[in-house]
Amino acid sequence: MMAQQLRALEGRRNELQMQAAHERVQLAIHFEPLEKPLAWADKGIGAISFIKNTPILWTGTFALLAHYKPKIASKALAVGWGAMKLLKTTKNFI
Repeated sequence: MMAQQLRALEGRRNELQMQAAHERVQLAIHFEPLEKPLAWADKGIGAISFIKNTPILWTGTFALLAHYKPKIASKALAVGWGAMKLLKTTKNFI
């Protein structure tokens, strides 16, 4: 009696494993066109996270820019400052 139940459960498990494998293949086929764009988006998020977590990098970059190209640096500062104000304002609305 117990052995029959175990065999039934094992058969059902095998069935479900085969069904899951089939569904994984179907899902992979369905999302294959999105693989490359999602990989690029993931790299972009990683780069933004890296820059965000290393303020010395962007501070040093801005300092070099200010030293060698002060006009561009002042424009970048104005645009960046405006973007930060805009982000803070939109954050308050959300």
